[in-house]
Amino acid sequence: MGLAAGGPAAGTSPGRLEISLRSIHQLFNSLDPSPFYERDLDSHAENYLVSWAQELPPRATLSLCLRLSEPPPALDGPQWIEAAVQHYFAERERLKRAELRGLLRQGRTSLGIGLLFLTACLLLSQWSQALLPSGVMASLLRESFLVGGWVAMWRPMQIYLYDWWPLGQQALLYRRMSRMPVTLRLAPPASSTPA
Repeated sequence: MGLAAGGPAAGTSPGRLEISLRSIHQLFNSLDPSPFYERDLDSHAENYLVSWAQELPPRATLSLCLRLSEPPPALDGPQWIEAAVQHYFAERERLKRAELRGLLRQGRTSLGIGLLFLTACLLLSQWSQALLPSGVMASLLRESFLVGGWVAMWRPMQIYLYDWWPLGQQALLYRRMSRMPVTLRLAPPASSTPA
């Protein structure tokens, strides 16, 4: 695709990115048959924009400037391009939030199963201590019940301690990107030098 990026110009926010493109169509997936404002971004462009936004502080204001060598078709004016980029990232946020809800639902289910299994293992451990004579095998059986019960709690603890927040952060990043203003600038034509 060939993205050429420029850093922020003097006096502008560090959250401003300038990308040079030959045509606006380089920004979008050419195989997507959707109407223009619902079209997916090119995967390279999406990865580039997301990695750029991730490097910025969470409260940085984002803005995107597209420098085009060719003017966009009349139908694809600046307002449609901004709407298309914002719609794309709003849809990404919606999907990420749905993924987060699914993960938390799985966490609740696995927590319920884990607590039931842990309770059963604790009861079996107590039962084996009361019924079996003391010895190595009885201790091994009791400890096995305890370990098995706590291992059953591993998945819900992983979900609630570690797995949910990266999804939440990605959803927040996509929300910020879905509100990012997009401006277009036509690059000045290359001046031809006389031979």
